[in-house]
This record gives sequence, C-alpha cells and structure tokens, in this order.
Amino acid sequence: MELIVAVYDDWGIGKDGTQPIALSADRKFFRETTRGVLVIAGRRTVEDFPGQKPLPGRENVLLTRSSRDFPGFTICRTPEQALALAETAARAVVIGGGSVYRQLLPWCDTAYVTRVHAKPESDTFFPDLDRDPAWRLETVLQSGEEDGIAYEMLRYRRKGDME
Repeated sequence: MELIVAVYDDWGIGKDGTQPIALSADRKFFRETTRGVLVIAGRRTVEDFPGQKPLPGRENVLLTRSSRDFPGFTICRTPEQALALAETAARAVVIGGGSVYRQLLPWCDTAYVTRVHAKPESDTFFPDLDRDPAWRLETVLQSGEEDGIAYEMLRYRRKGDME
C-alpha cells in the first residue's frame, strides 16, 4: 500500500481540517498519482473535498466511525476493513488525514511526499520520515517554485522494501 501527503517544513499537514497552503503543482501531482486507484481517506479529509463528493476516476473508501451517510463512498468502520479492501485492489493509496495516516502507515511501503517549504500554523502533523529509521528517501521526482514557495515531490520507501 502507498500513501500521498503534502507536508510543510515542520511536517505539518493541516489546520482546522484543511491545508493552509495548497499548491496547484501538488494538486496536479496528487491527481496524476491517484488516478484510477483505490484511495482511502478519513471523514475530515472527505469533508474538505469539493462538495464532499468522491474524487472522480478513483475508488473512494472512507474510513470513519461516523454513522453519517456519504454517497459514492465505500464506508469502512475499522482500519482492518480498509486494509482488506486495499488488498483486493491493484493499487491502494492512503490520502489522509492525520488519524488515517497514523493508523495505516505501518502497512505502507511507499510514500509520495510533497515538501512545501513554508511553515504555516498546523494542528495536524505527519510523522517525520527523515528521522524514522524505517524509511529512506528514494528519489526526488520533481521540484519547483509556485507563488514564491519552493517545493519538492519526493518518494520514500520503507527500508526493508529497498534492500
């Protein structure tokens, strides 16, 4: 299983359920990386989707304890249910938020990380893969600058999967 996340210099990923800084280059990278795959998201992430609608061209899985109805999403109440669905897919990508990343990170072997070189106030953080001995930066996929903010798209791999 894979994951995709945009992080700031302090590994913050959001505040109040949304991204304080969102780059169009990262949105494009996200669309291209997740097109045609099963994506797993939490309720707060889905509530930040346009119209709270499923992402087009993907199989949308919502990991939530909420009893609220989310049309167009396959609902999983436990991480185990989401993992079982992921195993049936050709490719599965965890797309957030913080709680879902924490719950499913142990089953991920690849992480696509957009490093946004800014430090807005965040209340949700992603684990610092640079300091995690289980992970290694494999490659820089792309880098650039948008609206004066530098960024890189990076691919990390779990060490046991590279060696």
